[in-house]
Amino acid sequence: MTSTAVAHPNIALVKYWGKADADLALPATGSVSMGLDVFPTTTSVTLADQREHDAFTLNGRVVDDGALVRVERFLDLVRELAGSDARAVVVSENTVPTGAGLASSASGFAALAVAAADAYGLDLSPRDLSRLARRGSGSATRSIPGGVSVWHAGDDQASFAETVPAPPMAMVVVTIDDGPKEIGSREAMRRTIATSPFYPAWVSSTTVTVDDMLAACAAGDFTRIGQLTESNALRMHATIEGAFPPIRYLNSRSVAVFDAVAAMRGEGLEAYATADAGPNVVVLCRPEDRARVAAALDGFGAVIESGTGPAAGLVRSEGTGENPEAEESTA
Repeated sequence: MTSTAVAHPNIALVKYWGKADADLALPATGSVSMGLDVFPTTTSVTLADQREHDAFTLNGRVVDDGALVRVERFLDLVRELAGSDARAVVVSENTVPTGAGLASSASGFAALAVAAADAYGLDLSPRDLSRLARRGSGSATRSIPGGVSVWHAGDDQASFAETVPAPPMAMVVVTIDDGPKEIGSREAMRRTIATSPFYPAWVSSTTVTVDDMLAACAAGDFTRIGQLTESNALRMHATIEGAFPPIRYLNSRSVAVFDAVAAMRGEGLEAYATADAGPNVVVLCRPEDRARVAAALDGFGAVIESGTGPAAGLVRSEGTGENPEAEESTA
């Protein structure tokens, strides 16, 4: 059995930063995001009863490090739900720059969740697929529904993502550095929670911001959405920089993009900047303004325009006579 799924990354309008339960990947607060329609991840899962171990190939390279361990642990969850002990060969093509703060793990584990659930014969609702994806990577829970979505805080049953009403929006991604960051998000979250004096205020303020953002989305108030988005991003980075030793993801070029976006607003072009845990900056704007915003930011880095992205979905599901061992060796 081979199942193939495609998922897209999402960029948080209200950030997820910090877990209430690391084992279950339960967030300390809710969050709100917009899915992108660029940087898709395509993942195939082939069941291989004769194998003793899972195999993982990413972008044509056989993976045998910590990334394989994460995939194996995730597949163990799927196998437990399915009552199966069959191993799997996972082949993934990820067009998101990995580890650069552009949600590569979100699209990666969302695609893996959809493909693996189908391959192992699970019939999961979108809510339960979102819950499953969460166990691989927290932000992956928001790549399942697509569009603008809210990820609810709560216990294992209540913590999932669902689409919410919102006005038409677009994003312009400014890739300043597509290399992996020196300190990964998981370690940075752990250090922030343990050492940043600003973290308790981050949790309490973000809880309020989620409610404000959902109200702004429901009202179609783009200006309020943008203001909340930029403010929340800067609060998150201030909280991270308050850790000890400090962690600084934004560099001088990142700050220059924030300044350029502020200058746009001063000239009447409404746009708002945000950044996840990395140096790259994403600019929120109205769809009719995205080309102008992209042109204004050309020169700061590689610029890519994006509309609102689709839900994660299955693109192929079929029995196969191919030998999974051969598929692994030729990938």
